[in-house]
Amino acid sequence: MDRQQTEISHSIERANRYIEENRAAVAPLYRNHYHAVPPIGWMNDPNGFIQYQGAYHLFYQFHPYDAKWGPMHWGHMKSTDLTHWEDLPVALAPDQAYDRFGCFSGSAIEKDGKLYLLYTGVTEADEAGIHYQVQCLAVSEDGVHFEKVQHNPVIPAAALPEGASPIDFRDPKLFEHDGMFYAVIASKTEEGTGQVLLYESADLLDWRFSSVFLKGTKEQGIMWECPDFFTLDGKDCLIFSPMQWPEEGNDYQNLNASLLAIGKVDWATNQFHPESFQELDHGLDYYAPQSLEDDLGRRICIAWMQNWGRNFPTDELGHGWTGSMTIPRQLKLEDGKLKQYPIAASLTEGESPETIGAFYLEDGVAVLPGIEGERGLLQLKIDVSAVERMEIRLRENEQESTLVFYDRMMNELGIDRSKSGIMINGEEATPLSCRKVALPTMVQWLLLDIFLDSSSIEVFEGNGDAVLSTNVYPTEPASGISFRCSGKAVIEQAAFMPIA
Repeated sequence: MDRQQTEISHSIERANRYIEENRAAVAPLYRNHYHAVPPIGWMNDPNGFIQYQGAYHLFYQFHPYDAKWGPMHWGHMKSTDLTHWEDLPVALAPDQAYDRFGCFSGSAIEKDGKLYLLYTGVTEADEAGIHYQVQCLAVSEDGVHFEKVQHNPVIPAAALPEGASPIDFRDPKLFEHDGMFYAVIASKTEEGTGQVLLYESADLLDWRFSSVFLKGTKEQGIMWECPDFFTLDGKDCLIFSPMQWPEEGNDYQNLNASLLAIGKVDWATNQFHPESFQELDHGLDYYAPQSLEDDLGRRICIAWMQNWGRNFPTDELGHGWTGSMTIPRQLKLEDGKLKQYPIAASLTEGESPETIGAFYLEDGVAVLPGIEGERGLLQLKIDVSAVERMEIRLRENEQESTLVFYDRMMNELGIDRSKSGIMINGEEATPLSCRKVALPTMVQWLLLDIFLDSSSIEVFEGNGDAVLSTNVYPTEPASGISFRCSGKAVIEQAAFMPIA
């Protein structure tokens, strides 16, 4: 990577030209149709997720020249409905000494009608060969073309508190509070634990260290990434993505997880006091979520639908691209409990599919008429009061399928991709192809919204209590959907709405 960075002079113009000249060569086989995907190359963390001038803008970590992680740029797209995305020109390229080794993750905020991006720059190596991580600012008057400010870096490594690593200092997330701008920034301590630092500014240019917002213990992972602070239904919330947070039963089984901490900020000390931690998604592919509040007052979250340490089939197959975002979801707190609901209404507008109702299944297998497809929304209402185990097999062909299941005795909802197609391997000590989550209360009706796309399955429990997001790569056409149960089930409603 060092040699590549030294020999190549990166620029926005070069990146945009490369995209236009090469995007037609990208293989379409596994490209998702109604999720945010890169036009070419590599995509990871969502960045700068914001509503600006009537549109939702999504920036993202982007390497246009390869389907592998590389010198980070900021890709850019926008949408008016959060489901149909329009590619925009590259927003940032690593073209300055303070970000030569990458424009890492960050966020966006509007001030005086202008759009500001605060991002992590990875510097050129110093005499000791060290690349520092610093925070940098860029500004735009039209939301498309950005200029980096002369003050950069606006938060240098020298602004770190004692004991914080200057090489693990990244992912600033901006917010406003009582007339001031704040940024929560991920950091690593000299003891090798994660923490979130808080910085404050009156004008986005001059920043000062405010506090260690939240400090982790040795039992809470080796580094935290992508913090995001907001208030939701009267509670203070902090999202972050820790590396190696310890597994607890069904939770945190991915080596790199994404958590929501609910608590309270003491604004006298500017410290966050967590009351609870919980995993945001119990699937196999979910990382680095970032949120916004839109003009309807909704807290909307989107994440990278991949995970570090895994193999990436579209790169291995030479398809010329890697990465996808999840469906945006709305976050709510109801009676202090997190609820998550998909935002995908416009995907099925005008659709009136035939609904299958009152189908009885006892210790058997069933295929329902009209319930099949590779891309679409599967909606189910199943009476599971007399079920031992209920299975829905998705993306099914003669040899492959992905299993969504409900275990009545354990009251667990799960997903299993062990027979989905191309194997996905990770860095977990035990190979991980199945995950599950215990529902908070025993249910009579299992309500599911299942979103299928070319290489992804997202399962939303209908009461908002659980989400499981997972990538799948069938090796043959796979449009089958079937139902299996032990015990007695009544499929009260089943509908499949294709999504082009």
